[in-house]
Amino acid sequence: MTMADLPSINYQQEIDDIRKRWKFDFVSLALVQPAEDRFVLTWQYVSGNMNDRYKRIVLHSGKGVAGIVFKTGKAILLQNVNSDIGTRDLFNYPIIVSEQLKSLGALPLWEGARVVGVLLVGFRKENVLNQPSFASFQESLGSTFGAFQIREVSQP
Repeated sequence: MTMADLPSINYQQEIDDIRKRWKFDFVSLALVQPAEDRFVLTWQYVSGNMNDRYKRIVLHSGKGVAGIVFKTGKAILLQNVNSDIGTRDLFNYPIIVSEQLKSLGALPLWEGARVVGVLLVGFRKENVLNQPSFASFQESLGSTFGAFQIREVSQP
């Protein structure tokens, strides 16, 4: 799905609203780029960013937070990056490093039977996002985010 294929939904406004409503430090939307770009994921919309490094991050399936969510079709919750990942593996998670995220969650965004995007929300302090608060956030979104469906891989 390319940027031109997206309906006239203001995704920047959507993620800005999510960040303000839930008081996240950082919210971002990664989208799959077309086949000629080898279906890589790039962060297209961000809110609360500390710098512009996200623009240079290119992820392949299975790499980084977005790549793992893209590949598995399952949400990820990291309550404490320091204990859940460890400093030796942080280089595999460039968005976490560049935005200094310490507690985060990421959801797969579906179009039909394919994951086409990832919505990431996070805090720069440990243990702020936990299972109940992440579940509450997911519930508040419902089953859609703009033109995308939100569901786990096992759901129809």
